[in-house]
Amino acid sequence: MSMKGKFRNLFGLEDEEYEIVEEELEQESSAEAEPMRRSQRKEDKTNVVSLSSVQKNTKMVLCEPRNYNEVQDIADHIVNRRSVVINLQRVDNQQARQIIDFMSGTVYAVSGQIKKLGSQTFLCTPENIEISGNITEIMEEVDPEQRW
Repeated sequence: MSMKGKFRNLFGLEDEEYEIVEEELEQESSAEAEPMRRSQRKEDKTNVVSLSSVQKNTKMVLCEPRNYNEVQDIADHIVNRRSVVINLQRVDNQQARQIIDFMSGTVYAVSGQIKKLGSQTFLCTPENIEISGNITEIMEEVDPEQRW
């Protein structure tokens, strides 16, 4: 031990230095731990999803197109993650088939589903909506041309 060390040890100066250094280390470690705690809190909050916000964004749109030109507007609803019920009673059979073909492609592109609800009514949903169950249709001597 050097002469300085003996002198400090004799007067107790060395103990104070250690206490100061220990206090500084404790303050630094607690200061470092606080941002870590804050970031952990932020990470926890980012993993939480409010169910009320999910429910507010879910919409169903009812459409009754009069011609094929309206199909793009209907497809935009699907792309924007809204379910669409399409009633094709007001269009002729050829345009109705074209509308369903276009909507089938749109639904496929967004990984959604399309279901037939009635003879001329279809439900198209995006991927965030799941369809379960079936609706059976009783065909009463309907012209084969009108069947889908």
